[in-house]
Amino acid sequence: MATTGKWRPGDRLEPIPAMIRVDQAGEYGATRIYAGQLAVMGDRHPLAREIAGMANQEERHREFFDAMMARRGVRPTLLQPFWNVAGFALGAVTAALGPRAAMACTVAVETEIDKHYEEQLGGIGTKDPELAEAVLDFQAEEVEHREAARAAGGELVPAYPILSGLIRLGCKVAIATAKRI
Repeated sequence: MATTGKWRPGDRLEPIPAMIRVDQAGEYGATRIYAGQLAVMGDRHPLAREIAGMANQEERHREFFDAMMARRGVRPTLLQPFWNVAGFALGAVTAALGPRAAMACTVAVETEIDKHYEEQLGGIGTKDPELAEAVLDFQAEEVEHREAARAAGGELVPAYPILSGLIRLGCKVAIATAKRI
């Protein structure tokens, strides 16, 4: 299968382009989650500065994958408009529930992304050093986000296991669909 955008559902996936597509979609979704959180929280809460810093890192990750997609002719996911709305809504709703709920969202998302990036690193191996290096670097920052969110009380939200489980399930579905659609 060529990576020129002529893919159709059911075609065999080439692993590296699918990884790049998913990673770009995930980083885009993360920027939208943080945008939603900041839209609700503004700068009135001490965690807003930390969230803004995380958002800046996610934006840098997204820009890297945007450029890689353009250089390599990898088509974006057709679900980008959905990630735009869904990511912002998830961020806004969790922030509206309170700063700890916003941090619970970060813990859940970054837990899945850490796991996803670890799986990708195993699949990349030595086939694509540029992608492997970026994934490794970005994974370290995602883990920092998760740990900062934990330290801010993200796991202390009432019904955390339910909230986290739903968000993590959403991440898994997003990863699976962005590979193909």
